[in-house]
Amino acid sequence: MFSTTAENFSKASTMVLRIGTDAHLYDDPDDVSISPLLDSKFDSEKCEALKRLLALIAQGLDVSNYFPQVVKNVASQSLEVKKLVYLYLLHYAERRPNEALLSINIFQRDLGDQNPLVRAWALRTMAGIRLHVISPLVLVAVRKCARDPSVYVRKCAANALPKLHDLRLEENATAIVEIIGILLNDNSPGVVGAAAAAFASVCPNNLPLIGRNYKRLCEILPDVEEWGQIILIGILLRYVIARHGLAKESIMASLGPDIFNSEKSGSESDSSYLEIKKTYEIGIQEPELLAMVSRSYLAGQDKYLSHLDNSDVISSENISSQFTSSKNDENVKILLQCTSPLLWSTNSAVVLAAAGVHWIMSPVEEVSKIVKPLLFLLRSSDASKYVVLCNIQVFAKVMPSLFGPHIEDFFISSSDAYQVKSLKLEILSSIATDASISLIFQEFQDYVRDPDRRFAADTVAAIGLCAKRNPKVATTCVEGLLALTSPKSINSTSGSMDDDAVVLIQAITSIKDIIKQDPTNHEKAIIFLIRNLDAIKVPVARALIVWLVGEYNSLGTVIPKMVPIILKFLARGFPSESIETKHQILNAAVKVILHFKGEDFHTARSILSYVLELAKFDLNYDVRDRARVLRKLLSCYFISNGLEENADNNEIQLLLAEHIFREKIKQSTEMVNNRFYLPGSLSQIVFHAAPGYEPLPEPCSLTESDMVKGLEEPSQTEDSNSDVDSRSLNEEGSYYTEDSVTASTGADNESAAIESGNNNADPLINFSDVGKPQEETNDLSELMSKGALESWLDENDNPGSSQNVAGIDSNASISSARISIGDISTRIKPKVYTLLDPTYGNGLKVVYKYSSEASTISPSLVTVDIFFENCSPDPMSKLSLTNEDSESLDQGSSLEPQKDVPSFVPMEEITILEPGQTIKRVIHVNFHHHLLPLKLILWCNDKNHPVKLRPDIGYFIKPLIMDLDVFSQKESQLPGMFEYTRRCSYTDHLAELANDDKDGSESSTKDSFLIICQSLASKMLSNANLHLVSVNMPVDANLNDASGLCLRFSGEILSSSFPCLISVTLDGKCFEPLNVSVKINCEETVFGLNLLNRIVNFLSEPQLTS
Repeated sequence: MFSTTAENFSKASTMVLRIGTDAHLYDDPDDVSISPLLDSKFDSEKCEALKRLLALIAQGLDVSNYFPQVVKNVASQSLEVKKLVYLYLLHYAERRPNEALLSINIFQRDLGDQNPLVRAWALRTMAGIRLHVISPLVLVAVRKCARDPSVYVRKCAANALPKLHDLRLEENATAIVEIIGILLNDNSPGVVGAAAAAFASVCPNNLPLIGRNYKRLCEILPDVEEWGQIILIGILLRYVIARHGLAKESIMASLGPDIFNSEKSGSESDSSYLEIKKTYEIGIQEPELLAMVSRSYLAGQDKYLSHLDNSDVISSENISSQFTSSKNDENVKILLQCTSPLLWSTNSAVVLAAAGVHWIMSPVEEVSKIVKPLLFLLRSSDASKYVVLCNIQVFAKVMPSLFGPHIEDFFISSSDAYQVKSLKLEILSSIATDASISLIFQEFQDYVRDPDRRFAADTVAAIGLCAKRNPKVATTCVEGLLALTSPKSINSTSGSMDDDAVVLIQAITSIKDIIKQDPTNHEKAIIFLIRNLDAIKVPVARALIVWLVGEYNSLGTVIPKMVPIILKFLARGFPSESIETKHQILNAAVKVILHFKGEDFHTARSILSYVLELAKFDLNYDVRDRARVLRKLLSCYFISNGLEENADNNEIQLLLAEHIFREKIKQSTEMVNNRFYLPGSLSQIVFHAAPGYEPLPEPCSLTESDMVKGLEEPSQTEDSNSDVDSRSLNEEGSYYTEDSVTASTGADNESAAIESGNNNADPLINFSDVGKPQEETNDLSELMSKGALESWLDENDNPGSSQNVAGIDSNASISSARISIGDISTRIKPKVYTLLDPTYGNGLKVVYKYSSEASTISPSLVTVDIFFENCSPDPMSKLSLTNEDSESLDQGSSLEPQKDVPSFVPMEEITILEPGQTIKRVIHVNFHHHLLPLKLILWCNDKNHPVKLRPDIGYFIKPLIMDLDVFSQKESQLPGMFEYTRRCSYTDHLAELANDDKDGSESSTKDSFLIICQSLASKMLSNANLHLVSVNMPVDANLNDASGLCLRFSGEILSSSFPCLISVTLDGKCFEPLNVSVKINCEETVFGLNLLNRIVNFLSEPQLTS
């Protein structure tokens, strides 16, 4: 009873704590029907439904089926509803792109809302829809929001730029860089931080863009948000090095050792350089290691290791010009001053970034200011502690004196993770000095007894490192390590044998490394290990001791006497030894026989012969193969006549054997095994170049000419007549482009309709006055500067504004010629698609193509011709097509326009299809502008085959007959947001021109224009249901130059009857690939962009040769 009361009390207290929160949404989100709430008239119910949807998303459930109902609420006047709708759209926009595109007009309208939150939400959602078709609109919106009065909106514009850049559209690149330059010049720290992130993602090597605002960026750096500070610090450091060079007082001066030896005029110069050299030598213990770290920072670790022999990153010829003074250079000083306060930031990543700047650019005597901030970070979480220790490890290796006075901060705590313990051990071994080594060894004695034997083994390795770096304590370290290898020490441990084996192996390995440095002083250590060989049972440890026996068989006076006895002992137990030990026994025997002479030689030879004979029958193939190689290599020792026979061959074999076994291998430096990357980078943690990692730029690689060029590029991009990037704002806040401005400047009075049968009646070329666009950079930039910011509060656009702007260039027109290309109906061949392959249809082949004929049922339907062919020897019956969901309409009935899913009028059933017979059927489909396939079921012989009818947006329109006057008039009524442009390359004409040259036409130059126009027009009409309005070319066109050729097409959207105008303009030489600019003017934004992409795709496709 008491337990029941306690449970009820717990539930009641939980319910009280949840009062006033939305936690109930996560309990049973399906307890209320969501669909009726989304269709409710009350905003509170819509909010409740949207919150439940977001709760389901947070739990990992798929609620994309509510997408159409959510999208229609995007036009709500409630800010709370609008915000929730935007969050839902951001999550599902990529999965439901067609539905998301339906709300593009709402997003564009919200970009002009008076509430900055609404503008920011609209921009975030538009940028989150990662589709190429709306990238031009997103670019226009970002450019507009980059000049918004609200800081939050400008920050959202900066965050949208990397998303736009990820679409990899080359035509947007220059405009994105231009917007980044505008945002970097912003006065708000929040905007600058977001702009720095965009810069690092989009154009990290465009350093001239930073040079324009360098000092202001340094001054605003302390006020930028924390994560923006990290990125901005890296950008500023890269700029300083690329523009002004490295600091000659810093650790990077190791790249140019000649800087200290170069001849200087004047005593002051000599004294300053001697002072720098003195400071450099005092703080740094291993100059070679420092040089490698510095070169790795500049060249990258992989590149440095690949050119290790020629590791001079900086050429000695210009070495003096690539160094500056951190004490006299104002640009370096301001960077160091502005990053100094960040060393005490609450964000550990900011501290590391600032410490990296001072580590690379600060004078050596001032680097110590990074020590206490880094040590303070060791009190943070384990994850941060590990990252900080990875960077301290590099600093301590290069300059041990930095952390020498702070050894107690690196003592191990029982709560430390194993990775943290390992790093602290390595740091302690690096900073150990003669004064602190005793205190460190006292700590190590406790660590060796740790129950975690893997950590104890790491401690043993650290003792060996201390001995290698401090030769004075080498003897003490060897004595302590030998104590760990004694039988008493092995048997007294409380752990298992496997755990003790790790410590034993590491102890012998450390002893071996210490002995390598000075073998003569450690003869007793080798003797001690030899005497304990019988007591040590660990295979790897025994193999290490046998290696010591063979390597130092002639060391001193005692070891040479012990070697024959040891070899006899090892040979006797050879069959029972491990594979590692057998390998070392064979190697040791060979080394001994190569060194011994006289009586000992004959003993060693007999032992080697015995061991090789045993190895010949060993179970392990590696041991057997090694024995064969050694017997063949040392065959001269096993011949009865010794070395007298075959003297030449014997001499070669002996030289090879001595080279392999007696030549002392050069000690590989520890530095090559280390990998160094920039401080604070992910690569320094994972020890390899992480994606996106870039080393420091080459010093002084950014010249004055590069800076001037970088300053000129933004002005050039503003003046350039690019496709989509040239959109800007007029004084009323509406959108327009230069192409739309000049589209209504002129019209001709002759008919633009080209009749197919009048090839002989009409002349080839007619003259007319069609306006050619002119550049108007001065007027456009003036309009932008006047109305860029005022346009935000103007909700009502002036309908006559675009006409007034268009009148700027009304008088600037030149003559053009209209080309009559004749009858091309025979060249129009619609593409044929396969609906069912005979391999999968039991011999039934079904293909289809879109027809240009209008539907006889409804004007909004698309007509599709389907051809059924029986490729089998047997007749087929009952052939028909139905919807996958079996919900088809009766033949002759009209489709409901309210339906938003693709549907079709079923075809007449084919009762019988004889072998080899082909029958045509016509179906009428309503795709509702969907670009997804229509799933159908094909019935044949009472068997069903699932098939997909793929839509072609080029046939969602029908030809709209008009002349050039009407075309120009309608084009002028659809500027700005209703105009879309893309570029592509066209090559189909090259094959026809090549064939024309082979035929030897009389006037190939004149005919080349006609061939190009016919080829382009036929490809357009073969892939889209359009009407060819006119073909024009400039009168002053040069021979063999197709630049200026313009083909105009018109069509009408089936579902809405809106006109769709297409202009195709060519640029380039006739006998080379042509650059094609496709422009579409259409009132339906989504349809126009999809059609534009379709046209660009099929124009770019090469012509199929039959």
